[in-house]
Amino acid sequence: QVQLVESGGGSVQAGGSLRLSCATFGYTYSLYSMGWFRQAPGKEREGVAVITSDGRTMYADSVKGRFTVSQDNARNTLYLQMNSLKPEDTAMYYCAAGWTFTLQSGQYKYWGQGTQVTVSS
Repeated sequence: QVQLVESGGGSVQAGGSLRLSCATFGYTYSLYSMGWFRQAPGKEREGVAVITSDGRTMYADSVKGRFTVSQDNARNTLYLQMNSLKPEDTAMYYCAAGWTFTLQSGQYKYWGQGTQVTVSS
């Protein structure tokens, strides 16, 4: 079993930065991909950034050049550095883990509880 616990969310003004963390627990050895997803009120959950065990990354067009996904060497912690934040980045952010390299949320089996990010103008 795998458990994911996010932290680092909060409130920030537009143009500011936040760093999200996702601690992993359990049998993560076989997992190929880990990623960040977000869901704003009234909207569907969308993929933000994904990273694989061999370091490949993928980003949503809306965050390219502003967000960076990374992980520590032991894959115990996943990170999302968010810079130049915009009000439209406001959402609940979730980390997820699975076996496919995709931004499609339905392909991920394990999910955290989420951490709220609020960006004010």
